[in-house]
Amino acid sequence: MTRRRWIADEVSGDKAALVGQHAEHLSRVLRARVGQEFDIVAGDKVRRGFIITITPERVEFELGDEVLASSMARVTLVLSIFKFDRMEWAIEKCTELGATRIVPLIARRTEAHLGAAASKRVERWRRLALQAAEQSRRASSPELSEPLKLKDAVALTGTMRIVLSETESEVSLKEALGSHSGDGDMVLALGPEGGWTNDELKLFQDAGWISASLGNTILRAETAAIAAMAVVQSELS
Repeated sequence: MTRRRWIADEVSGDKAALVGQHAEHLSRVLRARVGQEFDIVAGDKVRRGFIITITPERVEFELGDEVLASSMARVTLVLSIFKFDRMEWAIEKCTELGATRIVPLIARRTEAHLGAAASKRVERWRRLALQAAEQSRRASSPELSEPLKLKDAVALTGTMRIVLSETESEVSLKEALGSHSGDGDMVLALGPEGGWTNDELKLFQDAGWISASLGNTILRAETAAIAAMAVVQSELS
């Protein structure tokens, strides 16, 4: 049976712990027992962990052998903010698909009330990403940054930077990825509902981003994010 994976809140030598809500979920909801074995992400390694103490607020592990973790392409996903219920679903699924970093973006066509409220949602988004990372047996949870404005997002660095555009008719995402060496981080930007404005696309172009398409159909924002991440991992991992 595949062992469930947890990302430790605390690590010290051959000991690790989950605390707070993290521990409560394992102890009360999943009814963990002393001696039970899990995979524990401890710093930059994944190790076998055996529960040695349990309380509702803290679960402690004795760490054993290292577990081989699979590698995935390193991708920063710049995700224009859209309706929160669907954005949460996109964050969860893109975490499962290996996004290394997720950057919420306030674009020109982001609804004003969503942009204003986004910073208050960041901690919730981080919790969802952590849960999705553990569920999908990742070796780390993606970094989820505070919302950025376009001028700051355009300045993000990477070995390849791609903006997905509905107006791009010549270069597909798969074709654009063909020139990526596979080394270093790539950055992938997706627009809001209604798409990028012409001025926004020019900012990306002037900053040296590559424009690419996901095809001829018009996808909802969350569908585009998930499809793009799937293509990236298929091509680069």
